[in-house]
Amino acid sequence: MFCRSGAASGAADGLGSFKQIVTLAIVACLAGSPVLAEDKPVDENPPAPNLLEEGAKMFMRGLAQELDPALERLQNFTAEMLPMLEKLQEQIGDFSQYHMPEVLPNGDIIIRRKQPKPGVDEENGQIEL
Repeated sequence: MFCRSGAASGAADGLGSFKQIVTLAIVACLAGSPVLAEDKPVDENPPAPNLLEEGAKMFMRGLAQELDPALERLQNFTAEMLPMLEKLQEQIGDFSQYHMPEVLPNGDIIIRRKQPKPGVDEENGQIEL
């Protein structure tokens, strides 16, 4: 429709079809402008902010502020304990080889093996060196 073929059509025909496209685009924009210019009814009571949502946000902010010092102390504690726990794991190895720790009446803590280590004399409880 806009494009003509043949030897007679040249740069002027291409320019003419461009003008037609631009004209159609302008007309389409102007035709839609009365719709955009219509006044929308003004809502005299705009929707109030969702009070439940605002309350939840305030609660979460307060909770985060309250927990920040405790989380910081927990991070410091774990940073201090990590080297000690690594040493304990090196000494013990696999924790599944042991029973739960027992506290004796004198305050000592005993962690017994589930299977005795080889080299322990079962009868008198002494270790062979």
